[in-house]
Amino acid sequence: MSARSDFQTWSFAIQQQMELALGAVLPPSDHLPQRLHEAMRYAVLGGGKRVRPLLVFAAGELVGAGAERLQYAACAVELIHAYSLVHDDMPCMDDDQLRRGKPTVHVQFDDATALLAGDALQTAAFEVLAGRTVCDEASDQVKMLKILATASGAAGMAGGQAIDLASVGQPLSLPELENMHILKTGALIRASVLLGSYCGEPLSSTERERLDRFAKLVGLAFQVVDDILDVEADTATLGKTAGKDAAHDKPTYVSLLGLKQAKQRAAELEAEALDCLSSFGERAQRLRELAHFIVHRAF
Repeated sequence: MSARSDFQTWSFAIQQQMELALGAVLPPSDHLPQRLHEAMRYAVLGGGKRVRPLLVFAAGELVGAGAERLQYAACAVELIHAYSLVHDDMPCMDDDQLRRGKPTVHVQFDDATALLAGDALQTAAFEVLAGRTVCDEASDQVKMLKILATASGAAGMAGGQAIDLASVGQPLSLPELENMHILKTGALIRASVLLGSYCGEPLSSTERERLDRFAKLVGLAFQVVDDILDVEADTATLGKTAGKDAAHDKPTYVSLLGLKQAKQRAAELEAEALDCLSSFGERAQRLRELAHFIVHRAF
């Protein structure tokens, strides 16, 4: 079996496992309040590449973590990610009509239901992470909760989105743009890697710093490629509205650097990220493969 097909087989298996796991942790759609639960399930199930859960599992493989532990940590991250998409798509934010190839939650349901669904998905993430044993030490599980909370809040994803909204039509320097995306996109990607790393054998402080550095670089690379795809790919391929960044006059890596240099920046970030994994040997192979997938994905 080739390395490429092996990675595809591995990632597909985890995507299937996550669909079942997420379906199990979400409230059934026939339980009251039914419309809210329908919207939550609509937002989470049946779509998405599950990049963040894949990162949880890849980091977990590095530390020899069990699949059941990893799936619950991955569920928590994916529920946070789904909530952020629901809220980001709303009229008061990016006002988008399409997500994962289907109408956004506020279009399919209504604004109020979308707002509540996002709120409920956020709290469900912490319920999942707090309610299952996902690591050996209770103190480490508390650290995991703090990592996810920090990545989701004003010092992470929410703060990055606030900066993004305030930056529309404003010129940003490369450091300012990267700081925004370290928070908006990178924080949850970093949390995914760190959460997976707590589910198995302990790492040294140096090893964890290297893993965190890898995750930060991959998070930046993810956003650079997102900006490139917003220019190069079409709506049908992306499953969301193409070209919306330029239409909304948002600062992006492409608008700042140009398409060629943005691609070069993504390649540089990938190389730096892979260098962080050099001391881990074969244990980090899935993380290497994911870094390559993130930078070279076409959708």
